[in-house]
Amino acid sequence: MTHAKRVYLAGPEVFFPATEHQIIVTEKKRILRELGWEGLDPLDTELAFGDNESPQQRGFRIYRANRELMNSCDSVIANLTPFRGISADPGTVFEVGYMIGQGKQAIGYSLNPLTYRHRAGNRTHDDLGHVIEDFDLADNLMIECGIVESGGQLFVAEHRSELEFFDAELFEKCARALDY
Repeated sequence: MTHAKRVYLAGPEVFFPATEHQIIVTEKKRILRELGWEGLDPLDTELAFGDNESPQQRGFRIYRANRELMNSCDSVIANLTPFRGISADPGTVFEVGYMIGQGKQAIGYSLNPLTYRHRAGNRTHDDLGHVIEDFDLADNLMIECGIVESGGQLFVAEHRSELEFFDAELFEKCARALDY
């Protein structure tokens, strides 16, 4: 009996209130399951922390658990919708790079239809005189180009979604783009 290929679900949803996180992740997993995949969320590690652990120790345990979860997956689908700024969540970007570095396919999506430069104010330089990249891409070139080079694709919503960080139709496009 063959097992479903595993997909790591990267994104800022881990920072959402528990109910919102659960609704989104449940829907993502349902879509993947219907297509023959198993979705794994970073919170599926179910870590328990002791009262004597420092915040740094907890952080390293989360990192190691998520790294092991990524190692067990065949690919990643990443929510790259800008989070806490004009770019994707930095942890999510790390996870995409980690998976690509292992030779695994990365698929991404953003619910913000604006290019990186437009989100940066459509200027050539910021207030400090630093160049703002202009490659007509959804985010920093290393993110989108890395995804494409992995055999994946970055899907960008054509308009704002009802929910700021999730759209089932766009996520299904991502799932259908996975290599079988």
